[in-house]
Amino acid sequence: MSGGPRPTEPATAGPSAPSPGDGPASGVVPLRHHRDFRRYWLARQVSIAGTLVTAVALPVLVYRLSGSPSLTALITVVEGVPYLLFGLFSGALSDRLDRQRVMVIADVVAGVTIASVPIAFWLGSLTAVHALVAGFLAQTAFVFFDGAAFGALPAIVGRDRIGSANSALWGFGALLDLGIPMLAGVLLAVVHPATLLGLDALSFLLSAACVATIRTRLSPERSGVPRLRPRVLLAEVAVGLRFLWGHVGVRSQTVVGFLLSLSGAGFMALSVPYADRLLGVGTSGWRFGLVFAAWGVGGIIVAVFTPRLLRFTSPNRLALLWLPVAGVAGVVVAMTSRWQVAVAVMVVWGVAYQGVLLNSMTYRQQVTPEPLLGRVNTAGRMLSFGIGWTCGALGASALAGVVGLRPALVAVVAVGLVATVFGWLSPLRTIDAHGPAVVAP
Repeated sequence: MSGGPRPTEPATAGPSAPSPGDGPASGVVPLRHHRDFRRYWLARQVSIAGTLVTAVALPVLVYRLSGSPSLTALITVVEGVPYLLFGLFSGALSDRLDRQRVMVIADVVAGVTIASVPIAFWLGSLTAVHALVAGFLAQTAFVFFDGAAFGALPAIVGRDRIGSANSALWGFGALLDLGIPMLAGVLLAVVHPATLLGLDALSFLLSAACVATIRTRLSPERSGVPRLRPRVLLAEVAVGLRFLWGHVGVRSQTVVGFLLSLSGAGFMALSVPYADRLLGVGTSGWRFGLVFAAWGVGGIIVAVFTPRLLRFTSPNRLALLWLPVAGVAGVVVAMTSRWQVAVAVMVVWGVAYQGVLLNSMTYRQQVTPEPLLGRVNTAGRMLSFGIGWTCGALGASALAGVVGLRPALVAVVAVGLVATVFGWLSPLRTIDAHGPAVVAP
């Protein structure tokens, strides 16, 4: 689902007076008419479209260059390792620096990095190692983008509309998730995967341009020069971690996210050989694209119904309802050999898995104090996505080499069932309908 550093200055040089639809103060303006939210939304959708192309093309590229399922699984590993290495510091920096500038620089860095892959291919010097390194560096840039974007959204729409804003972002993103992988799968039959990565490079640059035109201030005004000494950053990281671990709801959701990331990463790490060897659909064509696109149908359903459901219950309770569905559906997908069954059940899996993540993210944005948004988000992402995703991908890769492809898939996706048990035994079950109030940092 979807994605750099800067000094402390206003979000724009000499910002003009906000117009109707700017910032959370104009809460009566529908999101679809909110100018800055539209720009933020467009930036994310353009970037998502490019990233979805890469999500299909990059593993195929490494698989074709190496022929190794284990090496191909490292693509999934490099998605999580940057959060593990830089997540905590990116959050502290985004709470200190100007979020808009961080997002723009991160997009530009990611675009240039991804562009190096098709350039190397056209020059005849592309290797699997180059592709892996490019994926790692682009994801590292996204870590900084994500830390800033998490705090930017409440600044644009206000906390009372975070659920609707996230659903708007995920809804169209899910449409892209439905169509782009299928299109990429078809294109892979006639276009080299390295060439397709040029689309992702372009998407990052377009995203940077959209973010640069947002006029709402995305960070609070701060006086003086930010103190970015290592000891200061470590102290601020510790504040974010203390809030996360001391807040019973955020802590519990982080553990659930860790377990789900183990499950999802294990599947994604082996998804290309799974489609090729177990489902028999190869590594290109419409059936291959359909397997990857099925996830997007679930995302559309989640995005449409989540705002309506949140009128009657809380993000925590919705997440708990989706957890057992995600656990069971993942195991069924891993065990089937029929691509038609895999596609159908992956739709259900997509609904449940993304339903948990969407509601978990919404809850965290609602209850985290503004000065800690970047740190708490990236700390949660580091603990759940960084560690969970990396360990899940590495574990799947190692298991596939020892016990074979199918048993490895079943073992890693079954962790989703563990997430269900934990979630239903955790304090999430008893937190009141709207979650605890925002607490002071």
